[in-house]
Parts: sequence; structure tokens; C-alpha cells
Amino acid sequence: MKKIILLVFAVLLFVSIAQAQELRVGMKAPDWAFEDADGKFFTMDAWAGKVLLVNYVDPDESDLNDHCTEAMKKAKQAGLLKDETYKGIGIADCKATWKPNFAIRSIAGKKAKKYNTVILFDYDALLRNSWGLAEDTANVIILDKNRICRAIVRGRVPDDKINALVQLCIDLQNK
Repeated sequence: MKKIILLVFAVLLFVSIAQAQELRVGMKAPDWAFEDADGKFFTMDAWAGKVLLVNYVDPDESDLNDHCTEAMKKAKQAGLLKDETYKGIGIADCKATWKPNFAIRSIAGKKAKKYNTVILFDYDALLRNSWGLAEDTANVIILDKNRICRAIVRGRVPDDKINALVQLCIDLQNK
């Protein structure tokens, strides 16, 4: 029964997402519901009150923004980003790849362990379509504690922008 309720909630949420506008800096991000490898559904509310970094990635490009993720990981290790106020997650754009779901889950599992995070699965490109994210690449989205988009990079994060994105997350968590 609980799974049916979650499924109905997810479908309703997806319908509302499908009607949303392309996400831009300054806009409130529409919520979503995706499951992890264990079938547990998550929404942005799972990290309420935290700055949220969303890596939305075509599994064929899963390493494209590792340099950005590594910089965030170093900032966490240095105590500049705190678990109480910041969370980085991954969402796999499963529709953008030829890879079967079991292979995507394997790749995601390795990334989740490496970065000690949660990776979710968007099987139908719902978030890509509703947020206007780039296909066949990686996307980095930073949302403040109120889910206002503060940065969005469609494609590879330029090396000269990494420090600014890390500092943005540090500043947002301290507000």
C-alpha cells in the first residue's frame, strides 16, 4: 500500500513538473520524486534546510564534472561545507543512454560510494525536460535552502568557475 501511495504521489508530482518552465537562476526549482537503487523515493524535502548541489548526468558522461565534485568533496573535508547545511546528490538521466539500467546502477553505486552520497534515477528524462537541462552531457545545479536556483551549468563546468561554485555553496550554507 505504501508503494502505491508513493507511486501515485510521484505521478502527480511528475505531471506538475512536466508543466513547469525551464529552470533559470533566481527561480524556485520545482520539486521532483525519484528512486534510488533500493527503490526508496526521495524528493528535495529529504534535504530540507540544506544547500543542494544536484549533478544531473547522462551515464555516458558520468565523469565529465568529476573535477567539480572533487572540489566540493575537498571543501567538505576541509570543514568548509558541512553535512548539516549542504548536500550533493546525483541524478542519472537514464533515458539519455543506450546503457541498460543494471549497468547504470553499477556505475551509480561506485560514484555513490566514492562521494558518500545518494544517486537517484530519472528513467523518463522528466527532470531534464522540465528544468530544461542539456541532454547527452552533465548538468550542475546549485539550489539554496529555499530551493531557489543560484547556479546552473549545462555541460562541463569550466575549470575557472569551480572555485566560484564552491564559494557559492559555502556562502549559501552560512545564510
